[in-house]
Amino acid sequence: MITCGTYRKAHFLNTPEKLDMFSHLFFACIAEAGWDIHAWAVLSNHYHFIASSPSDPDTLRRMISKLHTLSAQDINVQDHQPGRKVWFQYFDSHITFMNSYLPRLKYVHENPAHHGILPCAENYPWCSASWFARNAKPGFRKTVEGFKTDAISVMDDFVAQAPMRVERMNGVSSHTEESGVKPPHSK
Repeated sequence: MITCGTYRKAHFLNTPEKLDMFSHLFFACIAEAGWDIHAWAVLSNHYHFIASSPSDPDTLRRMISKLHTLSAQDINVQDHQPGRKVWFQYFDSHITFMNSYLPRLKYVHENPAHHGILPCAENYPWCSASWFARNAKPGFRKTVEGFKTDAISVMDDFVAQAPMRVERMNGVSSHTEESGVKPPHSK
């Protein structure tokens, strides 16, 4: 499991376009490095993902470095801030027990709801909650949903915000435009 935040927790991924750009780049870097993604959540100032490593887990450092370099360059071009530091550091956990994996899997899927961006994470296009709901076998989904996440230790003291151009309709967030981000091909 990986958690990474922006420098000084700044909300650099604050528009649907930036979230889309980062998500596309994230999936491309994951695929190139040969990681098998299980869950992801990209928010305005941090992201999480859970993935299985290829035979060489040392590819993680190179993959994260490439992702951060390319995304920082793109964000800084969009914001007219050349050379600005965008990413801080990442934390990784090697999960070895199913009873550690399943609550963390739920935590990552539900991260937008955890941060109060919207009540149902399945409605947030930059996380895996809706992908999981559509693709997981019903029994496995029910098992994951049954786990509590309040006792797990995740470096997640971020205060995230909804991306700009999100409308509030009857108390429910709805994006004004559909995200072009497609879920990765994964188990």
